[in-house]
Amino acid sequence: MLPALRLFILCLGFLCATGTLAATLERWVYVQVNLLVPEEVQRLEALMRRAQPLGFGHFVLADPKFSRISEMDRRYHDHVQRVRKLAAELGIEIVPAIFPVGYSNSLLWHDPNLAEGLPVRDALFVVSNGVARVVADPPVALPSLLERRRWGFIDDNLQPDDGGLRVTDPKGANARAMIRVTVSPFRHYHLSVGIRTRDFRGTPEIKVLVGGDRNLTYTSLGAKGTQEWRTHHVTFNSLEHTNVAVYFGAWGAGSGSLWLADPQLAEAGPVNVLRRDGCPVAVRLENGRHLIEGEDFEPLRDPRMGNQPWGGEYEVWHDAPPLITRQPDGTRLRVSYFHPHIVYDGQVCACPSEPKFDQLLEREAREVHAAWAARAYMMSHDEWRVLGWDEACRRRGVDAGELVADNSRKCVAWLRALNPGGRILVWSDMFDPHHNAVAGYYLVRGDLRGAWTGLDPDVVIMNWNFAKRQESLKFFSERGHRQVLAGYYDAGPEQIAAWLEAARGIKGVAGVMYTTWQRNFADLEAFARVVDRFERSPK
Repeated sequence: MLPALRLFILCLGFLCATGTLAATLERWVYVQVNLLVPEEVQRLEALMRRAQPLGFGHFVLADPKFSRISEMDRRYHDHVQRVRKLAAELGIEIVPAIFPVGYSNSLLWHDPNLAEGLPVRDALFVVSNGVARVVADPPVALPSLLERRRWGFIDDNLQPDDGGLRVTDPKGANARAMIRVTVSPFRHYHLSVGIRTRDFRGTPEIKVLVGGDRNLTYTSLGAKGTQEWRTHHVTFNSLEHTNVAVYFGAWGAGSGSLWLADPQLAEAGPVNVLRRDGCPVAVRLENGRHLIEGEDFEPLRDPRMGNQPWGGEYEVWHDAPPLITRQPDGTRLRVSYFHPHIVYDGQVCACPSEPKFDQLLEREAREVHAAWAARAYMMSHDEWRVLGWDEACRRRGVDAGELVADNSRKCVAWLRALNPGGRILVWSDMFDPHHNAVAGYYLVRGDLRGAWTGLDPDVVIMNWNFAKRQESLKFFSERGHRQVLAGYYDAGPEQIAAWLEAARGIKGVAGVMYTTWQRNFADLEAFARVVDRFERSPK
């Protein structure tokens, strides 16, 4: 069959999907790629040639450089044309993934100050020799781990060794030290701990819990399975809380040895201070007037904010920049500002309420469309974990769900203006009341319910809510959306069978996608065989 005719039949099957599953499911592949690197292009081309005979006619390409594609050199654009040419020969549709509003680092390359900011309110700074430095208010400090009685608890399997505590071969048991600490609301705190490991199978963590199970820090420590002593850092914002439970250690570790020593807690100061209209800096005398930046104190900026090791990447911890002032020694200042939060291994979320961020999103859509001229685009609204705290968001007077909905409407409108009649697709999670569109999601202020109102029924849902797949599929189907099942998820090829069984009788389910975050395409053929089996089975 000619590639063009085959693509037409696949699209027709998608468009005619009514009542239940389409007779022939569209087959998609999700690929993370860096098209600047020749080896990456070769890898993609080999995958396309391998996937096409298996019926995979759609490739979603996620390249962080799409966010600054117009600034790429000739080599990059030659690679784009090379991929487009091969895709046309094979009858494969390329679908660029754009709008990284949850994982925003690639767009924040343009301006790191557009990160969503968590507020610090009235932190105490005291002047000495022309520099005002943060002073913990109230004082905070942690005892040595060897002072066991001063901790709320230390799991029994952590025992003294090498100046700290050690657990060996925990066999799935927790190995943690916990202490409760009184803090001030809306302050930025710095936690650190020394970690040593030997053949350790587990994940050392620092957690700050409130209300029993809500975490205030989601930053990965990055400890290796075997390492000598190294100090690891996290920060957290206390938000509205006055008491927190601080944990050091590992949950459910397997084997090997872990040492912990020298836990530290302090107020952080203006590390990674954000500077934009929606994140103002305010400095006042403790019992007096507001000071003027540039007159009473030098402009406050962090030269390492959002550019380590390159634009759009943020260090978890470094020394805070000095607040230089002409105030006399001993002057007590109250300082307010905003800072980002680094989630897991580096994710930083942007603020959707700043006009400049809108401009960057619209620019990305325009420039990617100029390069690819694609018939469909995938919106990367996904796991938006920090939202709604800075002044730009709060002064709008709407809840988190409407912030997401409004951004989504804009993104859909930009794509429709650029690409009339083209398909628009989006990840499911931020619009799913059975997944992330809920209250209390990570560090989102307010309730994400209602985010789905930003999507009209013509937007295709790439559904990855495997845990609650039946409820999720039903929800989007009743709203009139067509859906593609984002399966595999590095869990094995048979996972898509459970998806397909759940989708029986669901209107508008028209495709499946081989979705890997580990760049593992070893099971592509097995995945296709499972789909083949399902298509041949009685409906």
